[in-house]
Amino acid sequence: MTTNKVKILAFCAIAVVLNVVLGSTVSALKIPLLFLDTIGTILVASTFGMSYGILTGVTTNLLMGLLTGPLAIPFALVNVAVAIVVALIAKGNLTYRKAIITGLILAFVAPMIGAPIRLVLFGGFTGSGTDVVIMALRASGKEMITSAYWGAVAGNLVDKVISCILVAWFVSLPQLKKSLSLSR
Repeated sequence: MTTNKVKILAFCAIAVVLNVVLGSTVSALKIPLLFLDTIGTILVASTFGMSYGILTGVTTNLLMGLLTGPLAIPFALVNVAVAIVVALIAKGNLTYRKAIITGLILAFVAPMIGAPIRLVLFGGFTGSGTDVVIMALRASGKEMITSAYWGAVAGNLVDKVISCILVAWFVSLPQLKKSLSLSR
């Protein structure tokens, strides 16, 4: 295994910890419409490509499955989608413009995968701030799957755009450019 691959895998491990720590902290603080549980996946996928992003995302959900219970594991599919979308758009350079576009696309793509999982595992409600939007949509007569999807979109419009912008800022820092500029 080359030195660069070892360094990239080390970044993947750090990104997994970042996903778990930030995601758990935001969840514990009950911050509405914010999750930050894919920020490490976005960082790795935008910097090192799709396969490393997918590895980071899946590993995050497997670790969360060990720490919080197996219901976190199916959401690995959302992290896979995040890695794919980010890698295809960023192509190794997540600018602020690309970050906003990517965040907006993720806001609609991630719930397409996450809402059905949320519905099957939790009946649509997970205890997050998004539940308020889902309850309002249900009260207005929308079907549960529609409510779960659009509720998740509302949360993801905030979370994914902020996450992508934070990563674009992070990778633009002069101190980190050298560390992140490993060849793939």
